[in-house]
Amino acid sequence: MLARALRQRGFDISMIVHDEGQPDGREWDGVTTYAAYRARAGIPGLRFVYPRWTGLWSALKRADADIYYLSCASMQLGEASLFARRYERKVVFRVASDMDCDPRLPGMGDWRHKALFRYGLRHADAVLAQTRKQQGMLARLGRSSRIAAPLSDLAVSVRDRGARDLRVLWVSNFRESKRADLLLELARRMAGISFDMVGGPICGHESSFERARRAAASLPNVRFHGYLPYEQTAGLYARARLLVSTSEIEGFPNTYLQAWASGTPVVAFFDPDETIARHRLGHVARTLDEMQQASTKLLTDDVEWDETSTRCRDYAATATDENSMLLPYIETFMSLRRPTQPVVAFQ
Repeated sequence: MLARALRQRGFDISMIVHDEGQPDGREWDGVTTYAAYRARAGIPGLRFVYPRWTGLWSALKRADADIYYLSCASMQLGEASLFARRYERKVVFRVASDMDCDPRLPGMGDWRHKALFRYGLRHADAVLAQTRKQQGMLARLGRSSRIAAPLSDLAVSVRDRGARDLRVLWVSNFRESKRADLLLELARRMAGISFDMVGGPICGHESSFERARRAAASLPNVRFHGYLPYEQTAGLYARARLLVSTSEIEGFPNTYLQAWASGTPVVAFFDPDETIARHRLGHVARTLDEMQQASTKLLTDDVEWDETSTRCRDYAATATDENSMLLPYIETFMSLRRPTQPVVAFQ
């Protein structure tokens, strides 16, 4: 979404992606893609250097960008920063999760990955944070940042309460921190309510996906969709009465924004910058019991749901204007950019 929005405003955008057998240098919606390496290629241990580092370095060269933009904490930030220093280019890092600002770097790989990320964070030419909380965490690490909210596709449908054929929707990946097991326990407790789970396996966390899939199969009120293309997932928000999030840590979830734009309240454990609580866009739970009570309330009290749904739509309409959300990105890029060079984004 960021690439498309910037492209529409005159930026020359390319992306570095995994090699899935596609032609290198192919364009998608005006965005050129360069393949770095196959996700599972190479010998464990050695693939840290070949083909991952060497493949990424080669793709960075082919992209030949003025600015390299990365989101999500990874060793790639350090690799891109080393490349940028070697070839006099610029790097912008956008925080994707509170975990990216945690000095312990939970969930990241071994010391090599962490060392490269820390190097990249120190040497990035600009850092963007999603929330005030992340900005404060970065400041404690000695790193200044600017807040840039995540973009969301808000061209969504809105349905009245009576036209919604789904009750509880869960959309996430299957990392341990997303705590899919809590959603399944909630479904066991609320046996008379239907639950829809959407999300696919990601590299390194396949076992979490398989555990959830097997557990969901034993619950008659849970429909486990697995991976769905973005366009199909986007259509589910307006069909659901609630979006429930069991994650313990996030950044500013795009799923929240899409749900609110569809008039769908959010019941969650994680509340970025207290947005749910301050604007009354659902309910913030501290325990699974509280999540069950809040979900039941919104599913059975039509007046409460209607009022909350209206607040969700109003918030999305006023807080997620695309031009306003793009401004921090554009101003950051323009402050670093050489006019004759393209911009590359990858994550």
